[in-house]
Amino acid sequence: MAGIKTLGQFILEKQADFPYAKGELSRLLRDIGIAAKIVNREVNKAGLVDILGDVGSVNVQGEEQKKLDVFANTQFIAALTCGGECCIVGSEEEDEFIAIDSPVSVDAKYIVCIDPLDGSSNIDCNVGVGTVFSVLRRKSVEGKATLADVLQRGTEQVAAGYVVYGSSTMLVYTTGKGVNGFTLDPSIGEFCLSHPDMKIPANGKIYSINEGNYMNFPEGVKKYLHYAQSTDQATNRPYTARYIGSMVADIHRNLIKGGIYIYPTTTCSQDGKLRLMYECNPMAFIVEQAGGKASDGFRRIVDIEPKDLHQRTSIYIGSKEMVEMVEGFLAEDKAASGLKVKVG
Repeated sequence: MAGIKTLGQFILEKQADFPYAKGELSRLLRDIGIAAKIVNREVNKAGLVDILGDVGSVNVQGEEQKKLDVFANTQFIAALTCGGECCIVGSEEEDEFIAIDSPVSVDAKYIVCIDPLDGSSNIDCNVGVGTVFSVLRRKSVEGKATLADVLQRGTEQVAAGYVVYGSSTMLVYTTGKGVNGFTLDPSIGEFCLSHPDMKIPANGKIYSINEGNYMNFPEGVKKYLHYAQSTDQATNRPYTARYIGSMVADIHRNLIKGGIYIYPTTTCSQDGKLRLMYECNPMAFIVEQAGGKASDGFRRIVDIEPKDLHQRTSIYIGSKEMVEMVEGFLAEDKAASGLKVKVG
């Protein structure tokens, strides 16, 4: 154990860095870590028990719920309810937010928005999946917390993180003081600090996008893909396409190696597809803290004013120079479209 630092030890050491530090956020993060271990256990033995496949219900997003989706949702809500530090849980799997009304949560100050199991359609194929969470501090000071407490810009997040369940299980989080990664050591059942002060390269050679939707992409995205696939030794092109189909796994890889993850608007999904509160805001907070950039193509993701709990958005996230390159193509296309309309 010499030299090993567990997640619990690290959180306690950094507690003084937390806003309004009184230990509540430390305990909240530890509760999430415990629930992640339970979900990890079930993910790892999914092929051995009756937990694969659909449960026959559809969530608020219109997506078929997988059995592990439901299990993960239950575990994280239970951990956050019992912990006493959380007054509201907003889950991608629930139609409405869950107000925690229990004696231990009377003075709870924090709100958690969570995607309990991102990429769960990959479970049956033994492909990496993950959990994404965002922590907000409630704004109201009296009475029960409301939807207005939840609908805060990403700039108001006090913590965010993700867990990637893959060849190894990692928990990565930030409280606005850099990004740190912890790998689960199954021999001792603890997340141990393995990736301190994570930084994403300013540029990279990997782009992650579902090119099956190419015909429905904005013209600016099509132009960027042409740029990425063109040969130019000076800029290390062509780039390499890597797309897992799990946002957590794709962004985790790009965070380590450098790259960009793109999920644009399409002619079929003109507001974008990924959820602002559960996926895009927390990932944007993490990537920005690691030195990267997250945009909807024209503005920072964390600057978007949320209007709805399940609001969707496009996202371009990863290495700073790569995101700015896409933004340039989108801006050119927007300017050209505007000029054509004006002349017409």
